[in-house]
Amino acid sequence: MSDQPVDEPIGALETVHTFDSGPMPTGVSVSAQGRIFVNFPKWGDDVVFTVGEIRDGTVVAYPDQRWNTPDGDDDPRAFVSVQSIVVDPADRLWVLDTGSPMFRETQVCGPKLVCIDLATDTVERTICFDRSAALPTTYLNDVRFDLRRDVAYITDSSDKGPNGIIVVDLASGTAWRRLHDHPSTKAETAPGFLPVVEGAPFMERPEDGPPKPVTMGADGIAIAADGSRLYYCPLMSRRWYSVSTEALCDRTLSDDEVAATVTDEGDKGGVADGLETDDQGRLYLTNTEHNAILRRLPDGTIETVVHDPRLLWPDTMSVAADGHLYVTANQLHRQATYQGGKDLRRYPYSLFRVRIDAGPVRLT
Repeated sequence: MSDQPVDEPIGALETVHTFDSGPMPTGVSVSAQGRIFVNFPKWGDDVVFTVGEIRDGTVVAYPDQRWNTPDGDDDPRAFVSVQSIVVDPADRLWVLDTGSPMFRETQVCGPKLVCIDLATDTVERTICFDRSAALPTTYLNDVRFDLRRDVAYITDSSDKGPNGIIVVDLASGTAWRRLHDHPSTKAETAPGFLPVVEGAPFMERPEDGPPKPVTMGADGIAIAADGSRLYYCPLMSRRWYSVSTEALCDRTLSDDEVAATVTDEGDKGGVADGLETDDQGRLYLTNTEHNAILRRLPDGTIETVVHDPRLLWPDTMSVAADGHLYVTANQLHRQATYQGGKDLRRYPYSLFRVRIDAGPVRLT
């Protein structure tokens, strides 16, 4: 039989770690010293610890098992179900706790932001969000930091309630919502929108009953290298947007005045779960429809960084000081929720990296 042409990979994807058993990972972040942290949300897998560190080829509970053993969904001294972990410009690890195992309605102090001192591996502070910032339906998805303003920005990707951006004053712990249920934060629901992953329409497919669209909103988030704009995208959309960070932080502005600073950044070439930025002002987008990571240059040109069949649902990215972009691939679309009740995921899940010869944005 003669050789047939096949889809060719682009870029050099390097395996960093394989998850050969246990739950699927979502987030990854790499410290200035090269320590690698990952997290595992409670979506139905057996999650022994929801935050871990990869040490000598093994994932261990971080900072310890006690912090990964909550006493209920409102425990302020333990992680309930973590969706994202991010090392900030001061080399502290921040844990974004959804407080929402199995996407349950949240309890007060379930949704929270926890800061860990990496020098001592101890929790430094916990910011619990009140009901004005984290609604019962809120699902905290990802976070970025600007330490010049001493603020954090968080996406609310809920598929059961309003979406938006949550702004956190890190000094006081006060948080407020912006772009609350703004169209740019919502999933596309037009009849003509149909995401396709691994050649099949990506929809919720219950074991009994008809398929229905996935409705998760504001998900990916990245901050401009100069801190002036915050980029974000709904999970279910091929478009992405940016908003003025000055407007987000100015509490004297009305919601309409903040919304007036939103820019439609255009078609990003596919559904994206994660966004990231490097210190050269380039923006990275995962592309779950094409097993790829794309990059937008400062002049607006979009190019492919890597395209590889192993990138089965590239999820979260982290630009590290070692000049690499790290990314998790977790086969999210193969979960039973999207496959008629059949779990089609196969081990291993993977953590990859690709050289980009750039470093992380450090707004300090």
